[in-house]
Amino acid sequence: MSQEIYDYANKLERSIRALPEYQKVKASKEAIHSDQEASQIFGDFIAMQEKLQGLMQSGQMPTSEEQASIQEFSNKIEGNDLLKDYFDAQQALSVYIGDIERIIFASLKDLL
Repeated sequence: MSQEIYDYANKLERSIRALPEYQKVKASKEAIHSDQEASQIFGDFIAMQEKLQGLMQSGQMPTSEEQASIQEFSNKIEGNDLLKDYFDAQQALSVYIGDIERIIFASLKDLL
């Protein structure tokens, strides 16, 4: 039985990769990497996001300048069709991920 759980997990992983929503995110990311402007904005956004996560984990809040940078990135993303498509596709995929997470962890809630 214990090996069977890994088989199910691997099948789930392959099924996620086969979803049209996953394929859309993958194609959108490839399109971003082939466009210099979109790629630069995306890289800067990821760096800013990592910095903010580090701040939050250390219990600090973003400064007003960092909050302004976040808003600036939001505007740049909304103004770039490749980035907007990518984040829209990620949002669609996250619905599946959220549902799967809820299903998987339902049994663990019984243990709390």
